[in-house]
Amino acid sequence: MSLRKSITDLRKRRALVQKGGGDAAIEKQNAMGKLTARERILALLDRDSFSEYDLFVEHQARDFDMEKKVLHGDGVLIGTGTILGGPVCVFAQDFTVAGGSLGLSHARKITKIMDHALKMRVPLIGINDSGGARIQEGVNSLAGYGEIFYRNTMASGVIPQISVILGPCAGGAVYSPALTDFVFMVDKISKMFITGPSVIETVLGEKIGMEELGGARIHAEITGNAHFFAESETECFDQIKKLLSFIPRNNEAKTKKYPAKDPISSIKIEDIVPGDAKSPYDVRDLLRAVVDDSDFFEIQEMWAANIVIGFGRINGESVGFVANQPLVLAGVLDCDSSDKAARFIRFCDAFNIPIVTFEDMPGYLPGVDQEHAGVIRHGAKLLYAYSEATVPKVTVILRKAYGGGYIAMNSRHLGSDFNFAWPSAEIAVMGPEGAANIIFKKEIDEAENPDEMRKLKVAEYKEKFANPYVAASKGYIDAVIEPAETRSLLIHALEVSKNKTDYRPTKKHGIPPF
Repeated sequence: MSLRKSITDLRKRRALVQKGGGDAAIEKQNAMGKLTARERILALLDRDSFSEYDLFVEHQARDFDMEKKVLHGDGVLIGTGTILGGPVCVFAQDFTVAGGSLGLSHARKITKIMDHALKMRVPLIGINDSGGARIQEGVNSLAGYGEIFYRNTMASGVIPQISVILGPCAGGAVYSPALTDFVFMVDKISKMFITGPSVIETVLGEKIGMEELGGARIHAEITGNAHFFAESETECFDQIKKLLSFIPRNNEAKTKKYPAKDPISSIKIEDIVPGDAKSPYDVRDLLRAVVDDSDFFEIQEMWAANIVIGFGRINGESVGFVANQPLVLAGVLDCDSSDKAARFIRFCDAFNIPIVTFEDMPGYLPGVDQEHAGVIRHGAKLLYAYSEATVPKVTVILRKAYGGGYIAMNSRHLGSDFNFAWPSAEIAVMGPEGAANIIFKKEIDEAENPDEMRKLKVAEYKEKFANPYVAASKGYIDAVIEPAETRSLLIHALEVSKNKTDYRPTKKHGIPPF
């Protein structure tokens, strides 16, 4: 065969395989409001940057008449490309081919691109849209999942791993996304659960729909399994691109530096935080008052909203932010908010992203429900994460910093590098009202007017203890600052600590309170 004929033959074969499950299956996929695997990759990556590998791989199964079936690409696309000019590895399960089910060849394609991503030290993006394990291949399918999970674990903390759920993701398949750094889901399209509605009905007699069981909103608001929620696939891809602009390609690379921009001038930091410590406000407004161009990129916005996490830039450099949210539950720490913040802190530490903490909360949430839910264990995760982190760590105390919450929110005692406090900060073992009732109980009980005496003693306690100057006098606070100085001092602190070196004992690994 001449070279020209060989090229023509290649083009025909390539065009056939690129059709996946064929025109009818593609039309069915689009009718569900879903892009095909190939359309998704091309929409996500930079134009003309996708290079595909293993296009002609086929399954090797021979049982249950599988030898008679042709599954183009074995239901998954893999390759490399760029996003915002940076290299990435990507795989996308093709639901038009056997429902994107995972067999041995399918899994080996995924593990091949995972190995490539780890070897080349570039981010890995997995687009999940699969009916689950291919039953006809038996234990080979289970082996494929196990090999994927193992690689997720080996790559953890070395390269960013992103999971995009754009269809069903059920059974053992859900554990790969759970092992990755960020999970993206789209309303009415994404589904993720261990056991589906039919199994639950059979075993427990409970009826529930797929959306109510494991839809995008459920995982964004209730379980916390989804870090990002989108209304459409296009919005989801835009979120992924923005995330990648804030994080490095691997744990030894630096984040991309952008031109520094001042926050929007109309946002006045002095006007955001009320003087009354009991008055709520949206801490995200404060974050926008200090980050470049007032551009704050929030993560897990809908779950555990009493704490806010996300990325912004200070003087052009990426920074991870953790902030109590007084607008929700007064910003208290609880099981979910501790988990949320701790995991984000560990990501930032693994990828050398400085952490800035804004503190304003009355402590850990009291109550039987929290105690029985394990708030001791969950709360300890936050202590562990801050203590373990060796990246530059800066804390700004805005108002309330009481009890164990004061310690947990990146205090000097956990190894924070810089601790600043606004003059409105109240740093104490507990709130003035509660403390006064304990310390001055006798005086209050014996007073002619207990209510008036209580007010006097609360004021006395505030003056003596619930202020930043006692902590500052002991060196626990580096400086009491004016709100307007916050951004300039953050710029200075982060610049000074760029070459920070923090030594740790030699060990295989710690044992965090999972």
